[in-house]
Amino acid sequence: MLASGSSGNCALVATDRTRLLVDAGLSARELSRRLALVGERLERVDAIVITHEHGDHVGGLPVVARKVAGPVYITELTAPAICWNRYEPKLEIFRAGAKLRIGDIDVESFTIPHDAIDPVGYCFRAQGLKLAVVTDLGYIPDSIRFHTRGADLVLLESNHDLEMLKVGPYPWPVKQRVMGRKGHLSNETVAEFIRRDLDQGTGTLVLGHLSLHNNHPELVRLVARQALERRGLATKLVVAEHGGQTEVFTL
Repeated sequence: MLASGSSGNCALVATDRTRLLVDAGLSARELSRRLALVGERLERVDAIVITHEHGDHVGGLPVVARKVAGPVYITELTAPAICWNRYEPKLEIFRAGAKLRIGDIDVESFTIPHDAIDPVGYCFRAQGLKLAVVTDLGYIPDSIRFHTRGADLVLLESNHDLEMLKVGPYPWPVKQRVMGRKGHLSNETVAEFIRRDLDQGTGTLVLGHLSLHNNHPELVRLVARQALERRGLATKLVVAEHGGQTEVFTL
């Protein structure tokens, strides 16, 4: 995870042969800086895959896409919602639910419940490993439970603490949106998913997209760890915090 939260979202998924960016919510300069910290360069990225059109996921996309040699993979409904600033990169258009092959990585897209035009999550498979990326969703339907099964690493959002959100600074209509079925996941919803549905074989769980005003990393860590202990799981837990990137996960 190169960035996670309302100020920007971006992740790097890579094998020895293929490098993919998931979203581009950082400026090209900041993204290049963070890639350099893990020994990568923006020019070596083979493609960008987009989850949805909200600014914290695509704010840097028009400039970042110019520096990446490969195409931008984006759904047919999301593409027209991007302001390309009179430059449109090579686009690979697909429909939500499509299966893609990018280099040596198999990519499976699936619809998620969020208040965007056509939001999607992704599963990435390579060399017998599976990674699931599921952020920006208001609840966890059965389809998400299905797609996260068998994943070696799951990236899931844990956006807000419900009580902090209720007494926090947001206007009431915004609070209703965040709490709605097309909003964002609460810590307790994530804990319930861990207790009931997290695959026992998942080695690493990364929780991200934390609200800056309505959550705290230590609270996320506490609630999730208690849920893992209740299940008796030894899953590694990592909380992606604002302002920086996570460790590199080598599967």
